[in-house]
Amino acid sequence: MKQFRTLFIAVALIIGATAFTNAQSKVAHVASQELVETMPAYKEAMSQLEKLQKTYDAEIRDMMTEAQKTMQRYESEAATKTEEENGKRAQELQGTQRRIQEHGQKAQQDLQKKELDLLKPVYEKARVAIQKVARAKGYDYVLDSSNGAGVIMADGFNLMPDVKKELGM
Repeated sequence: MKQFRTLFIAVALIIGATAFTNAQSKVAHVASQELVETMPAYKEAMSQLEKLQKTYDAEIRDMMTEAQKTMQRYESEAATKTEEENGKRAQELQGTQRRIQEHGQKAQQDLQKKELDLLKPVYEKARVAIQKVARAKGYDYVLDSSNGAGVIMADGFNLMPDVKKELGM
């Protein structure tokens, strides 16, 4: 009986050790933000966003310049106008300032939407490439080692070169 118990414990330990070693996962890392920023599609998207930003900035600057000219003209004519006319002009200027602010807010919202529309496919392409390379190399998990991602890598397999190769970069 004692030998049977010893044999049973030995078999249980062997099975447990085998299960433990099989349960260990292979882990790699990649700096996903660095990867995305080196992709040509990302650079093209950022260029489009920059052009759009400059267009909105120019529109807002033109609107502000026009409002300042109108305000200066109204101030110079204020002495020759009635109080009622000056009040109407002040309200008109406030409406103009409000429209400029609304246009700036709308421009910011448009830029954010455009950024999302342009960058979503870039991030998806990077994610798919990372997944494909990780699966091909037998990795169960891929950690993001970008700055601020919360993962500090001392050693470990870096998928970056293989993912860049997969993306044709």
